[in-house]
Amino acid sequence: MNEANILLQKTRIICPDREFNACSQEWKAHPTFPGVWMKNLIVGKDTGGSLSCHLVRVEKNCSIGAHVHAGSVELHEVVSGSGLCLMEDAETKYIPGVVLVIPAGSQHEVRAVESDLFMMARFAPALM
Repeated sequence: MNEANILLQKTRIICPDREFNACSQEWKAHPTFPGVWMKNLIVGKDTGGSLSCHLVRVEKNCSIGAHVHAGSVELHEVVSGSGLCLMEDAETKYIPGVVLVIPAGSQHEVRAVESDLFMMARFAPALM
């Protein structure tokens, strides 16, 4: 069992009006990037719009293409797998334990290289 599956088994989300296990959330295909899947764990309605948290899976040899979140700071925490994040003139190797802050308005791209990549992506204010 990889780190992402262990995380899902153990993760309990507790919000003021609901509680659930991360395993109960469906993987949803990203509408723009093939091979990218998300579990929306905490959304804006849970936090008054201030924060959202998503478990993201990027399949091997797939990517979240170059894009910008103009109004949100994004935080990536790599849970399992490996890949790269390309941001402006920098390249960060993604392996478990890496945490990267992406300032609002910064163009970035995430690629899964040798295996599927799992990461927690948090947005402030909320992405959705």
